Order: sequence, then C-alpha cells, then structure tokens
Amino acid sequence: MSKSDNDVVITGVGIVTCYGVGKEPHVALLSSAEVEPPRVETERFKPYPVHPMPEIDWSQQIPKRGDQRQMENWQRLGVFAAGLALDDAGLKTDAEACASMDMIVAAGGGERDIKVDSLIVDEALKRNDRETLLNEKLTTELRPTLFLAQLSNLLAGNISIVHKVTGSSRTFMGEEAAGISAVETAFHRIKSGQSSHSLVGGAFVAERADILLLVEGIGAHATGDWHPLWQRSSDNGGGMIMGSVGAFLVLESRAHAMERGAHIYATIDAVEGDRGNRDDNRLEQRLSRLSGLAMDADPSETLLFSGASGMVETSLRERQLLAERFAGATLRGYGGMTGHGMEAQFPLGLALAALALDGNLRVPSFDSSMEQPMPAPARQAVVTTVGYTRGEGLAVLSAGA
Repeated sequence: MSKSDNDVVITGVGIVTCYGVGKEPHVALLSSAEVEPPRVETERFKPYPVHPMPEIDWSQQIPKRGDQRQMENWQRLGVFAAGLALDDAGLKTDAEACASMDMIVAAGGGERDIKVDSLIVDEALKRNDRETLLNEKLTTELRPTLFLAQLSNLLAGNISIVHKVTGSSRTFMGEEAAGISAVETAFHRIKSGQSSHSLVGGAFVAERADILLLVEGIGAHATGDWHPLWQRSSDNGGGMIMGSVGAFLVLESRAHAMERGAHIYATIDAVEGDRGNRDDNRLEQRLSRLSGLAMDADPSETLLFSGASGMVETSLRERQLLAERFAGATLRGYGGMTGHGMEAQFPLGLALAALALDGNLRVPSFDSSMEQPMPAPARQAVVTTVGYTRGEGLAVLSAGA
C-alpha cells in the first residue's frame, strides 16, 4: 500500500490491565512462549469473577493529591492511561503539541453511591410506598457533589486539567460502540486533514457492584471459575468476565509524526463501526461487510485480535464468521486474558495489535483448544469488537513506518 502524508499512525500506547501498567507487561504477555495464567479475582464479587486493576502508583501520572481525590476510580484510570500514552509518544512535556491536540474519549456513566443504593433496597423491603421512599432518600441521602462527579465528560476534563491537552474535545457514550466511534472519528479527522494529532481511548473499572448488577440483569455474566474465552458455556452463566482496563493511543498523521521523528508502531489502514438488529443472520452480514476492509490481507501474515465479549452465542457467531472470512489467519481473543473492557475494549485491541506488529511478535495462544500456534510474526492485524448487546467495529493495521 502506498504511503501518504495523511496516513494515520500510532505513535503512543498507554495500557493498564490486570497484567500491569504500561507497555512492558503487555509486550511480555504477547511474546511469551506460553501464555501466563489469567489474573482473576474470584472471591470479592462471588459468584462473579473479574479481572482486577493492578497495583497503581497514581502519582506517576497524576502528581497532585487534590486532583487524585476529586476523581472517581474510572476517571483516575483513564487519566493515568492517557498520561502513559502521551509519555510514550514523547509529547507529555511538549506544551505546544498538547495545546493543539484533539482528544476523543469513550466513557460510561460515573460510579454510583453503593451505600445509598443498598439503603434504598433495604428500606423498600419494609414499605409499599416505594415511589415516596425513593424521593425521600434521593433528596436526603445523596451528597450534592455526587452528580457532578458522575458526568461522563469529566474524564476528558480531567485529562485536560492534568495533562494540558486542550485542543478540541469529544466524549462518546454507548458501551463498546463508544470506543469504536472514538477511534473511527479520530481516524477520519486525521485522514481528511482536519487534525494532525489526537489522543483517543477510554477506561472501564469492572470492580463495581453496580456494573455487575447491570450485566447480570440480562444474564450476561459468567459465574464460578474462570474459563478460556472460547470455552465458555451457558452452564457457567452468560459468558462475560469483566476487566478493569485503561487504554489510550496517540494517533498522528504520518507527516506530523515524521516531522518530529516519532516512533511509529503501526499504521491504521481502515476502521469502521456499525450497529443494528442481530436476528436473522444480520450480525454476520454486518461483520462480513466490515471484514471487506481487510480484503487485501494475506491470511498467512494476518493476526486477528478479536475483542469478543465472551457472551456465549454472540462470541461463537463472531468466531465462525472470522474463521470463514479469514481462513488461515491467526486468531487471538484478547478479552479472555484482560477481561472485557466495555468502552476501552476496542482501543485496547488496537494497542495490543500495535505492540505485536511493532515488536514482530509471535503471540502465544490464549485458548489452545481453539487458537492455533502462530507460525510467524504478522505483517497485518485485524481488530474486532462486537458489543455484548449492540455495536460492532473492525480496524485494519499494518506493520512498519
């Protein structure tokens, strides 16, 4: 593929998962001869397993204690991962570059006051006038600042405050589709010449009782012990195991990156999202259309990073479609190792793919029952994310500067 000044390249990678902080533990995960055992917490939220946040020294990226205190955990995680990406791109201390940098964030709702939620549920067991009860408790028990702390665009706001990224700012909501839309928007703004450099990504904290309740409300969460991604069944719940994830990327035009001598991890050749009803084979139809973005890929040199949620039926349908459309390519379901990161799932897949391509890595099988050994390092990667209830996305990356 010929190169252009407006090619979209990845120059900064900021990742936090259960495996650790930054690139190093994730390169180790992607390059080990045999994959490490999954890092899963099975007792704290029993019967629901989760992939927990690692130990984090917040002061490494959020030096002011006051800034740390006024953020919720998901905001801290996002600000921290964004700082890692800026550091990695060599832009953290470049005030001029940060001042003109676009920022596109995928964010969910803020954390709830679990004590108040529990109080309302307990009191509702004793009374029949539950509407009156709800109004009473909401007006007397919630702290006034709670609502301010929950605003989804505060993640972008805190990144601006802490890291001085003050170009245009956009925040997408909508679970996995938000992460897909964030990357797709950044890609097209750079590709069209509207932007030269952008910070894009999201964060998700799985260790929240309200999140587990939300997911289990539709019977989606796995129960009991951890099982590999492609081996989950309805015998152990719905199949999803959530993971605390922060994933941000610095995207630049090739011209902007080359001018400042930046290290280029990979080029994003194409990215697109879609959504719709999944009945009557329509999920397969949309994924088949999206896979056309990689129609020129040589399967023997292609690494498929599937962001499958783990939902039993949906993940099976995705895997079958990928096997048909990319026969001979190497499949890796990364969410089986990191947990499902909702808004951060798609950015995480791109970050892992960029590290694998840049390092010329032979990625070990994450589920040896379904994933074949990788015969040689890949020259191209296809990253998918299929939302647990809606939304699909696919990106194509190529190696080399």
